[in-house]
Amino acid sequence: MIDNVEWAEKTFGEANLGDPRRTSRLVKLAATLANTPGKPLVNITESPADMEGAYRFIRNESVDATSIAETGFNVTAGQAERHKTLLALEDTTTISYSHKSIRNELGHVNQGNRCRGMLAHSVLLFAPESQEIVGLIEQSRWTRDITTRGKRAKHASTPYTEKEGYKWESASVNMSARLGAKIDDVISVCDREADIYEYLLYKLKTKQRFIVRSMQSRHIEEGENKLYHYASQLKSAGQKQIHIPQKGGRKARNVTLDIVFAPVTLKVPNNKRGESLPLYYVGCVEHGNSKEALCWHLLTNEPITTQAQAQKIIGYYEHRWLVEEYHKAWKSDGTNIEASRLQSKGNVERLVTINAFIAVRILQLKFAKDRPDDSSCEEVLSPKAWKLLWLKRVSKTPPDSAPSLKWAYTELAKLGGWKDTKRTGRASVKVIWQGWFKLQTILEGYELAMSLDLDL
Repeated sequence: MIDNVEWAEKTFGEANLGDPRRTSRLVKLAATLANTPGKPLVNITESPADMEGAYRFIRNESVDATSIAETGFNVTAGQAERHKTLLALEDTTTISYSHKSIRNELGHVNQGNRCRGMLAHSVLLFAPESQEIVGLIEQSRWTRDITTRGKRAKHASTPYTEKEGYKWESASVNMSARLGAKIDDVISVCDREADIYEYLLYKLKTKQRFIVRSMQSRHIEEGENKLYHYASQLKSAGQKQIHIPQKGGRKARNVTLDIVFAPVTLKVPNNKRGESLPLYYVGCVEHGNSKEALCWHLLTNEPITTQAQAQKIIGYYEHRWLVEEYHKAWKSDGTNIEASRLQSKGNVERLVTINAFIAVRILQLKFAKDRPDDSSCEEVLSPKAWKLLWLKRVSKTPPDSAPSLKWAYTELAKLGGWKDTKRTGRASVKVIWQGWFKLQTILEGYELAMSLDLDL
């Protein structure tokens, strides 16, 4: 993890905003926001002049949020070249606001009349071999016309390209344009909402790799069966053990899953025109018949002929939760964009876009705990930084070799005020980042003392 100024320069330094002074302001603003994410600009700018400059940038209608985002996407595309296989983890979320001054500029978000907002579809690149979050490669935002609430009744007669479901194909088109030939190494990983005939057909025709969780038991050409009934008759190819963590009112538990797989051919839906879709099915079903039983029906164009290949597909799908964690870091726990009180949609979009990339940086730090056990903390901290963290937390001479990444995760969290009162071993994004910020302050103080040659 490089310091915030260097990160901001690398991420946004090439932004084409029509004036190099705007780009310089963008870099400075991004570095300031990254230092203390989630705080109002008035509280984190160093001087009244900096505060005024930051607000002028956010309010400048000549600054295009799309241009800001495109620069960050291109940086991610460059970083993707370092990895052999990449998962494109996709999901959609709502960004909601309740303050009245902006309600007229935003649309409905299915949260009643109290809230208005926009929707965002994000694609996060993840490298499974190195267990590394690479970056944000695509993100689109849109608002729903408040007068079209209840439009679902006209869903069948609405053209595919005008439906919200088209976002999946649109995201793949944009991602492919940025990655070029590298798209051949990318596997899109999507939840049930992406189980759309036209989207699956597009991925097959363009030979783009994908894993999509099935939403419905589609008709298949294998016998007279529907997909789920056919899957229930398949012979188990083995079992898989997974741990479901505690969340909200849900208790943590260990789960045994049966694995099945087979080639299948999806028939064209009765209300569609097109061709049958030759795919592979991978099932992952928990023992028992309770309502809480875990059941994944996965569709993919990755060849599946062995249990090992089926397990790899399931393992890839297990990482889809990272994009949900990303949205959480973006919306509330990290950059806290939903707490913004800006007065216009354009201003919100500019601030939201900058914070979209800061949220990735926050998530990268949080995910460090899940890296392999032998990972060194020097993957995220410089030698000087971890030694200062050691002195601060352990209060004795640092060891000759760097401690583990998990050690750094725990100590950064504790530096940020984490107590692990729930005994989960997982700290929130907020306390990890607070610990990171405190460590950067310690590091800056050390560097200043050394530059002045003070005898401390």
